[in-house]
Amino acid sequence: MTRSRPDRPGAQEWVPDDARVEALTEASHACRGCELWADATQVVFSTGPEDAGLALVGEQPGDREDREGEPFVGPAGRVLADALEAAGLDAGGVYLTNAVKHFRHVERGKRRLHKTPDVAHVRACLPWLEAELSVVRPRVVVALGATAARAVLGRSVRVGEVRGTLLDDAEGVRPEAAVVVTTHPSSLLRLRDRADRDAAFDALVADLRVAGAAV
Repeated sequence: MTRSRPDRPGAQEWVPDDARVEALTEASHACRGCELWADATQVVFSTGPEDAGLALVGEQPGDREDREGEPFVGPAGRVLADALEAAGLDAGGVYLTNAVKHFRHVERGKRRLHKTPDVAHVRACLPWLEAELSVVRPRVVVALGATAARAVLGRSVRVGEVRGTLLDDAEGVRPEAAVVVTTHPSSLLRLRDRADRDAAFDALVADLRVAGAAV
């Protein structure tokens, strides 16, 4: 028997034309651009000022973000907030969003474990990212992790090879903006050794400083 493929028409049908972020957020609740909406609690769109000079793009909402409906409110969000503060950046002045707007996960008993979105999910959700960044018009976009980098740049990159570099000629979702690729703050939470965590945190802060200096 042939297994049916998930329905992934893409989000473009649900993205309103020439809409501000508030209207995009409202419209995103109806999105059926891929199958991830069915198992998620709700869509998680963005937070931050519409005129932010710096936008940070993560991978997807986590378990807590899915339950609360806001991006970066879980453990990784706390790491990111600490890193922004250490980099001398005002977290309240940064636009925060994700490449994929629904939480992809697998259930293990009562737990819901993160599962990395497929390239097809990133492509399906890309019209939302394009629309919101065309409104915000950030001067610098920070891609947090490989999935976000693929969405922002339109191609795969090795984070370790390009991180911390100001890519001011990058094509992709927002060609007018410079791009900085760095690690996702959730990766720090998986490091058990304190010295490794401290080194990874310092590297994240350094990358954010590069981005902040270019705004």
